[in-house]
Amino acid sequence: MSGGSSVNPVQQGLGDLPGPVKLRLPATSANLGPGFDAAAVALDFYLEIEAAAADEFSILASGYDAERCGRLEDNLVLEIYKGLLSRHERELVPLKIRMINEIPLGMGCGSSAAGRLGAIALANHFGALGWSSEQILEEACALEGHPDNAAACWLGGFVAAANEGRRVHVACVAPPGDWRGIVVLPSEPLATSKARAVLPDCYDRTDVVVNIQGAALLGLAFAQGRGDLLRIAMHDRIHQPYRAPICPLLERILPLAGKHGILGAALSGAGPSVLVIVENDASLAQASVAILTSVASAAPPELRVCRLLPQGATFVKLGAN
Repeated sequence: MSGGSSVNPVQQGLGDLPGPVKLRLPATSANLGPGFDAAAVALDFYLEIEAAAADEFSILASGYDAERCGRLEDNLVLEIYKGLLSRHERELVPLKIRMINEIPLGMGCGSSAAGRLGAIALANHFGALGWSSEQILEEACALEGHPDNAAACWLGGFVAAANEGRRVHVACVAPPGDWRGIVVLPSEPLATSKARAVLPDCYDRTDVVVNIQGAALLGLAFAQGRGDLLRIAMHDRIHQPYRAPICPLLERILPLAGKHGILGAALSGAGPSVLVIVENDASLAQASVAILTSVASAAPPELRVCRLLPQGATFVKLGAN
């Protein structure tokens, strides 16, 4: 803070600090085929964070990758939280954090976007930054380097997002209520940096046109509930062909689109998971059997059945401990 004397918040007394909060941040699946770095949808499994001011930092983590989530060093949430408070000249408020993580790390399900948004929301609250919802989203998109996952996580629904400098423009629509998702999770994660590294610098015009056509169809398919369009709308030539060798489930699952109640399929984010969109609850069983049959020679994946979520992140102020 500029001007005046600096007071350590722990010396100041925990009762003088903002009260405890609970955040619930949904998983997301970005790209959805041709919507590279522009489109995503929220899914109904979550990163949950409860945080309160404390004398020192602590994290009690459970769920996916609990050991990594519970570290006090090399922790995405803590690093961003501390960095924001330092950059904006706010006193560092140690936090007691309870974290339940349902979003596997490194699987293309938006774990980094959820973690970054959680960290920014905590810094905004405990550092009294006074940021609006739009400012929180813009900061997350700047840290992510693209707006798709962060916009879907923060706002919910199917989103199309674009940057204008730092400003983020987002259009949202609630996904059709009967559609269901199956996230096909392999046993090993994939670093986004590795998935980005295999992409070419230039593309053939024909491939770009196919993707523009698909992206245009994709938005209207979600807006109008046109499941019959998804098989074509989720077709991609910009990133999936280049990532297929390091995401081996993809080529086994893509041919299932249009069959077994499966409307469409695409890499979830940068992979290696695959998002399969299914017509309705009644189609989940046959779709799951078809998926498992198609990957029978590979290590058995985990199938995560989910809803396409119309709501985004929630932030609730709790009573004092």
